[in-house]
Amino acid sequence: MLDVLEVVTIVVVGLMVGVEFSVAFVINPILGALPEDSGQLGRSHGGRMLGAVMPVWYFGSLALVAVWAIVGWHDHGAGLVVIAGALLVLSVIMSLLLLVPINNQGKTWTPENRPDDWKEQNHRWDRFHYVRVAVIIAAFTLLVAALA
Repeated sequence: MLDVLEVVTIVVVGLMVGVEFSVAFVINPILGALPEDSGQLGRSHGGRMLGAVMPVWYFGSLALVAVWAIVGWHDHGAGLVVIAGALLVLSVIMSLLLLVPINNQGKTWTPENRPDDWKEQNHRWDRFHYVRVAVIIAAFTLLVAALA
């Protein structure tokens, strides 16, 4: 049973890492290169769409890691799982304090109502997001290492 939990957890966290990596290094650069207001409209739509899905994914991943840490407490990789869980908690805290407030504003922007500093706010979100991606990659890496 623990083996199934480990695999499911790694797949769920790994997919989350892939999506967030893609947003940081593929989607947002593409949107930034689009002409006129297309990029800003795309980011607003992405903020609405992913803003609805990602909280479930983050908290679900955290729950899976917590269950793994509890069920596998006496296994050799338990310490790595606990550290990975702590990193996921950090990513949730970062999200709630730094990224969500910007996203909540940005997802309502249109070319007619966006603030004058909308590009700076997007760049700030991107910088925070790069750090969050590094944190969840580290958590994912520790989960994989816990199996070795």
